[in-house]
Amino acid sequence: MQIFGVDIGGSGIKGAPVDLDKGDLTQERYKVLTPHPATPDGVADGVKEVVEHFGWTGPVGLTFPGVVTGGATIRTAANVDKSWIDKDAGALFRDRLGGLPVTVVNDADAAGVAEMHFGAGQGRKGTVILLTFGTGIGSALFVNGILVPNTELGHLELNGHDAEKKASSKAKEDGELTWEHWANRVQKYLAHVEMLFSPELFIIGGGVSRKADKFLHFIEDIKAEIVPAQLQNNAGIVGAAMHAAGDD
Repeated sequence: MQIFGVDIGGSGIKGAPVDLDKGDLTQERYKVLTPHPATPDGVADGVKEVVEHFGWTGPVGLTFPGVVTGGATIRTAANVDKSWIDKDAGALFRDRLGGLPVTVVNDADAAGVAEMHFGAGQGRKGTVILLTFGTGIGSALFVNGILVPNTELGHLELNGHDAEKKASSKAKEDGELTWEHWANRVQKYLAHVEMLFSPELFIIGGGVSRKADKFLHFIEDIKAEIVPAQLQNNAGIVGAAMHAAGDD
């Protein structure tokens, strides 16, 4: 079974058809830059370009970098335009895609569901936390395989700041930090999250998961196991498609 997945991020909008039996993309993903400001109309135009690139005419699952409640209503917009707040994203995307069936889910939740089904979290019980490091820090919290949605742990306060302002991959790029310096910030963040939730496993996702060998060895004194996401930066696309199919 194939469903189309779109992952909307603070810097890019990417998508592809997904084979839900294998948890993998059936074609190379297509990506456009997220517009700035990332208004609803601008983002919807980007989503339309991605979907139309493949000539897709079936159901579409979409992620969103913020809290999504009531099916498709946006409640927070830390890394996109504030005009998203209280927006019915489902209606917006459905209209822009010519009436195609759409679903909308928090981006890290989607990535987490994909990793729990097809990736690093397969078969893991207890408390598992996936963290996506990108423009911000997204989080997905699982207890015995069950998702606790919309946790948004990237906004925990750490040393007087939103954690994602110091420990996201964007913070690394903006500050031109070495991998070791950035990993030190990530370690402090993980220690804070560990103190609050005592997970057995951290899964590190987002674009940096492709470069885990550059920084994971710098992270010490964390009791939980720490592993990179196996689906890497495709996890959100796969999870979005799973959500559209009702497989989450």
